[in-house]
Amino acid sequence: MANPYRSKEGLSARPVGTSDEIQLRIDPLHGDLDEEITGLHSQVRRLKAVAQEIETETQLQNDLITDLQMTLSQAGAGLKNGMRRLNRTVQQSSNHIAHVIIFGLILFTLVYFWSKIVRK
Repeated sequence: MANPYRSKEGLSARPVGTSDEIQLRIDPLHGDLDEEITGLHSQVRRLKAVAQEIETETQLQNDLITDLQMTLSQAGAGLKNGMRRLNRTVQQSSNHIAHVIIFGLILFTLVYFWSKIVRK
């Protein structure tokens, strides 16, 4: 057995002192390196294109979220203004309702006394 760390692709790993490092030695006897490099280069190009698409999609989604946040804050401000107006209207209409109730009671009392006077 020549080298226990020898791989099929012509690369061999040597044990090193620290576990953080891996050393590879390229065996020049195998001539398929150009094809491997070309294949790796095309894979890197595809990965770069995928990464760019992901970046574009991320930017679009961030813009959409920003627009949605602005729309929600505007809707919240509109709702707050609407509630303020509704509260003012309720307060004003409660005064009107009190006036209508008082007018009805006075009118009812006058009709009651008038009917008592007319019966006699």
